[in-house]
Amino acid sequence: METMTSPITVTTQVNGSPAMAWEIWTTPAHITQWNQASDDWHTPHAEINLEPGGKLLWRMEAKDGSMGFDFEATITEVIKDQKLAYTLGDGRKVVVIFEANDNGTHVTETFEPESENSPELQQQGWQAILNSFKKYAEAQTNLKTLNFSVSINAPVEKVYETMLGDEGYRQWTSVFNATSHFVGSWEKGADIQFLGCDANGKTGGMISKIKENIPNRFVSIEHLGVIENGESFTSGTKVDSWAGAMENYGFSEDDGITTVKVSVDTGSGWDDYFNQTYPKALDKLKEICEA
Repeated sequence: METMTSPITVTTQVNGSPAMAWEIWTTPAHITQWNQASDDWHTPHAEINLEPGGKLLWRMEAKDGSMGFDFEATITEVIKDQKLAYTLGDGRKVVVIFEANDNGTHVTETFEPESENSPELQQQGWQAILNSFKKYAEAQTNLKTLNFSVSINAPVEKVYETMLGDEGYRQWTSVFNATSHFVGSWEKGADIQFLGCDANGKTGGMISKIKENIPNRFVSIEHLGVIENGESFTSGTKVDSWAGAMENYGFSEDDGITTVKVSVDTGSGWDDYFNQTYPKALDKLKEICEA
C-alpha cells in the first residue's frame, strides 16, 4: 500500500502518572475497554508482547457484527512508562510518547497515514480513540479500594467451597440482592456473570472474568461490564467509571480459624453502600460456615 509521507500527530493530557497511563495503554484487559472511536465499536480481544519483535494485535469490530478488522503490528521499541514504537503490517510506523508534566501525563501519538482515507478523517479517528483512552484512564484514578475481613471457625476448604458454591453463594450474597446468583465458572480465565433481579423483575448484574483462582488461597475477579434489563454493556458511559475494577478474596487458616480478606474496587458514590453491606454479607458467610 502506498503511504503518505507526512506523519499525523494526535495528543491528549491525562490526569495521572506516566506509569498509570502506560499500564492502561499496554494491558489487554484495559485496551479492550478504551480502544474504540465511537460507542458502536469495540475491541473484544487484544494481545501485546512488550518487547522488540513482539506482536501487537487488536481485534476491532462494530458491535452489531456488520464489520471488523485486525489491527496488527510488530513492536520495535519499548521504554517502559515513556515510549512505545511499532510498525504496522503495511510498513507504516507508529510512535507513542508518555511525558510527565505538572498536570499529569502528556500522551503524543504519531503515525504514518494510509492513502485510502483523507488525512483529516484519519486524524479525527485516531484522536477519537485517544480521547476514549483519556476518559477511561481518568475514570480509573477515581476507583477506590475498600477492604473487609472476617474470621470463621471452620476449615479453609469448607469456607472456600461455601463461598464459591452455588448454594452458599446465593445465601451469603442475598444481603446484596435476594435473588443474587452467578452464571459461569470460577476457573481461572473463565467468564462469569453475577446476576439478580430488581423490584420489577428485571435482570441486572455484572459481566466479569476470573483473573486468578488458587483453591483455598486466593480468587481474583475483574469486572468488565454490566447487564441492565437483560442487555449487556461492556463499554460506553454505563461502565466507563469502573470497568476493570477488581474484587479479590484471600483465604488463610490458623488453628482451625479461617480468615477471609476481601478487597473491592469501587467507583464514586458506592463507598457507603459497600461499607454497610459487605460486613453483613461476610457475617452471613460466617453463620453458614459455622452452622
